[in-house]
Amino acid sequence: MSQGDTAALEHHYTTTGQPSRKMLMWAFIGSECMFFGSLITTYLVYHGRNLQGPYPADLLSVPFISVTTFVLLMSSLMMVLALSAVQRGQKKWARVFLFLTAFLGMIFLGGQVIEFTHFAENGLSLSRNLFGSTFFVLTGFHGAHVTVGVIWLLTLWVQSLRGKLGPEHSLSVEIAGLYWHFVDVVWVVLFTVIYLMQGVKT
Repeated sequence: MSQGDTAALEHHYTTTGQPSRKMLMWAFIGSECMFFGSLITTYLVYHGRNLQGPYPADLLSVPFISVTTFVLLMSSLMMVLALSAVQRGQKKWARVFLFLTAFLGMIFLGGQVIEFTHFAENGLSLSRNLFGSTFFVLTGFHGAHVTVGVIWLLTLWVQSLRGKLGPEHSLSVEIAGLYWHFVDVVWVVLFTVIYLMQGVKT
């Protein structure tokens, strides 16, 4: 698809006055809200019903996850700055902020790998107890979404390096930003439900 075709798609508006691609992303986010809502509900329903350990209070570390949460939230700020730079035609800063957004996302994923490894070393697995099953499924799916976002951002970064991400393509960055902000908001909810509302030991 040529750049002209891409630009034409970006300026195709629906009857709502919004670009069709943006509306599609909002519809996707709506479906994902229901998906994560069901997983969070399941986690809450089964919380505290373990018949054997290890238990959440034995493993969860609020200080460590607070750091990775802060990193992920800062990535949202970088995403905002990246979109602004693309819209202004500031190619250098667009590349910088897109890479920083993806890099911070990778740091968050690294923290998740460390946490999962720690849990496994202490005997927690998907089949160990209800906490293991619900925790790994819930945070694992979120980690998969972050991974998709990082790959998406790196793809945009490569396009920027090739000079193919000018102001006329800002909608592509905006849509990626919507997805990224959604992933961050979901994590804030998970952080609150899993770590802050459980009365765990640190």
